[in-house]
Amino acid sequence: MPPLEPSLAALPNPVLRYFAATRPAFLSVTFVGVLVGLASAAGAGIAIDPAAATVTMFFALVAHAGANVINDYYDGKSGCDAANNERVFPFTGGSRFIQNGVLTLRATGSFGYALLAAVVPAGLWLTAHSAGGLILVGLAGLAVGWAYSAPPLRLQSRGLGELGITAGWLLVVIGTDFVQRRHFDFAPVAAGVGFALLVANVLYINQFPDVKADDLAGKRTLVVRFGVVTARWGYALIATLCYGWVATMIALGLLPWLASVSLFAAPASLAAMTILNRHAANPPQLAAAIKATILAAVSHGLLLAGALAMSTT
Repeated sequence: MPPLEPSLAALPNPVLRYFAATRPAFLSVTFVGVLVGLASAAGAGIAIDPAAATVTMFFALVAHAGANVINDYYDGKSGCDAANNERVFPFTGGSRFIQNGVLTLRATGSFGYALLAAVVPAGLWLTAHSAGGLILVGLAGLAVGWAYSAPPLRLQSRGLGELGITAGWLLVVIGTDFVQRRHFDFAPVAAGVGFALLVANVLYINQFPDVKADDLAGKRTLVVRFGVVTARWGYALIATLCYGWVATMIALGLLPWLASVSLFAAPASLAAMTILNRHAANPPQLAAAIKATILAAVSHGLLLAGALAMSTT
């Protein structure tokens, strides 16, 4: 049976209620992204600063949590989540906190912006302990997290959500590496692009169950624009770009040969692709494909991080 949606009766504790509103189970991709960034620096022979690594991890998760809540706020404001009758909970259709009366629309918006604001002092502290270039990474990351859902940019509604997600999670890897390395380098880009593309595929496949509600709310996602039959091939394209990028970086010597172990995530992407091709227009059948997509992103990132950490130069 699908998990129960949140209710006020099930979440009487306000601290637990607000924590659950961040959708903590889905923060795993940011956790893995930070590990990839740390491993990228460690693979270059950088001695990892535990305090800086801990602060980076915690506030990267806070930033992701804030973006999740902000997305709920704007989808609640537009009526998109309320109109979503084909959602595959808990993966699509939002957290349901607003729609089920657990949090008000106003409280959700205030909480989301408070989480994003909390990242600023941490970013300044990390900048003081690394180098000034981190400010650029942090500002870009916050801008992407906000612009993904919020007007006037509303990247997801303009068919640019995948680009925003790819940029956002690449910045997680780059920023984490920068804190330790204290200067920009191509190494975290080589390591991070493939991972970020797989995270973008999580967003992409989630759009299929939501396509009707998104269309009604004026969210012109790629799946809305192309329709579910044509858009399903976009999943294969993003996955191919990911694994092709990793293979190319290895062939060019920009990733260690041991990083090829991260390609073992490809079967999960292939399984999800197969299900999507068969059931793109049948939301209840897509839960397994969504899970496989998340598995592909997380397993790829973990395998890559392990490979980088063991390939110290």
